Amino acid sequence: MFLMKDIVRDPNPVLRATAKPVEFPLSEENKQLAHDLMEYLIISQDEEQNKIYKLRPGVGLAAPQVGKSLSMTAVLIPDENNDIYMQEVLINPRVVSHSVQSAALSEGEGCLSVDMEHHGYVQRHDRITITYQTLDGSKHKKRLKNYPAIVCQHEIDHLNGILFYDHINKDNPFTMDEDGILLG
Repeated sequence: MFLMKDIVRDPNPVLRATAKPVEFPLSEENKQLAHDLMEYLIISQDEEQNKIYKLRPGVGLAAPQVGKSLSMTAVLIPDENNDIYMQEVLINPRVVSHSVQSAALSEGEGCLSVDMEHHGYVQRHDRITITYQTLDGSKHKKRLKNYPAIVCQHEIDHLNGILFYDHINKDNPFTMDEDGILLG
């Protein structure tokens, strides 16, 4: 099980590296990694368990964030009613298409690997289509919009050495594209 001490922090170079593709069939080590990434998210979102382990709540955790430069990330995204919208380990995920319209969270983004605050809008695509593999190697394609799209883009960025604050306009951090929408 991963604890906060296991989360790699910025400026560790693994966070800026391009993650290596994961090969199938999965090794036992990679199966365990997938399990541990998801377990962190489940426990971090459970108030009672989180009191015991003192984790920062997360909706996504990528392998580079635990020091493994592999193209794997777990997402556990709630919907508006706090039910599970998406719970999946994404292996070798890619954004294959996206909307022109941008979106950003009104409160900004945070990251388990970034302790310093970075204020500003993190503009991302409002709608995306991703492809990925699951633990058994099967290939999937999924369309996402709004918050789930933002979460998955944040996590896929981790696999490409990009951190959320790289998307903040340095000169005007609280400006949005003309057609952009603020969520939340």
